[in-house]
Amino acid sequence: MAIKYLIRPKTKDLGGFHVRRFLPHSEQQMVGPWFFFDHMGPATFDAGEGINVRPHPHINLATVTYLFEGEILHRDSLGSYQAIVPGDLNLMVAGKGITHSERERDEINSMPHKLNGLQLWHALPEKDEETTPAFHHYKADDIPHFSEAGVDVDLMMGSAYGFTSPVKIFADTLYLKAKMKKGDSLSTPNSEQLAIYVVSGEVKIEDKVVSAYEMAILEDKQVATLYASQDSLIAIVGGEKMPKRYIEWNFVSSRTERIEQAKQDWQGLRFPKVPGDEEEYIPLP
Repeated sequence: MAIKYLIRPKTKDLGGFHVRRFLPHSEQQMVGPWFFFDHMGPATFDAGEGINVRPHPHINLATVTYLFEGEILHRDSLGSYQAIVPGDLNLMVAGKGITHSERERDEINSMPHKLNGLQLWHALPEKDEETTPAFHHYKADDIPHFSEAGVDVDLMMGSAYGFTSPVKIFADTLYLKAKMKKGDSLSTPNSEQLAIYVVSGEVKIEDKVVSAYEMAILEDKQVATLYASQDSLIAIVGGEKMPKRYIEWNFVSSRTERIEQAKQDWQGLRFPKVPGDEEEYIPLP
C-alpha cells in the first residue's frame, strides 16, 4: 500500500472560530519539514465577527498562509502590514523570534464575509533556526500555474513537474495545489515524504478512498497516482525528512532549552511588539 496513514482532523479554536488540525499527529509528527497543518474554514461570518488573533510569538519556524476565499490582515514585529487574499502566499520566517497578529481590515469585518484557507508551519533546519526574522509576500501572479496531465496546478513551494516556485525555502520542501475534474488522474511528484490533503471532493489512491477533510500520508519515497472520483481540490505537501522537533504552544525548536527561554522571554515581555497592534497580546498558557 502506498498509504502509510489516513488522518482525520482534530478541531481547534483559533481566535473565535474552529479549524481542522492534521499535523502534528500522534501517528506522525512531520511530513518533510511540515509539522503543522491547519484548514481554516470554510466559514461564514456575520458582520462584526471573524478572524481576531491577538499578537503572539514564534521561534525557529516559518509560517505559510494561503487562502481559497476571504482575507486575513497580517501584521508583525518587523512592521509588516499585509492583507492576504486568495492566491497569494504569505511566508513569515520567525527565526530567532517574531511577534505577529492575524485580524481583519475594518472594511472586511463590517460586512458578512467568508474564510477558507490553509495555514502551515515548517521547521527551519538547525543551522537556520536562529536566522534573522523576515517577511515575504508573493502575489498570485508570482506562483507558477500550469497544467499537468490536464490538471490545473499551482506550485507554491519547491520543484515539481519541471517547474520551480520562486518562494524562499530552507530545505527540500514541496507545497502545491491541484484542481482535479471528475475522472482526472495525477501522479504525485518525487519526494522523500509526502502527504495529500483533500480540501474538497474525493480522490482514490490505489483502492483507498480519501474524502474531503482527510489527509493521506504516503510511505516514504512513494509515488502514487491520484484518481478524482468527483471534482476535487487537493493540496500536496512534502520534502526531506527532518529530525524531531519539540513543540510547546507557539514555540517549536530542536532544543527544549530554547523553548524554555522563549517562554520566559514572552512572559517577561521581551519579544518585540507589533507596530499598530501593541495594546493586546495572548498570554502564555
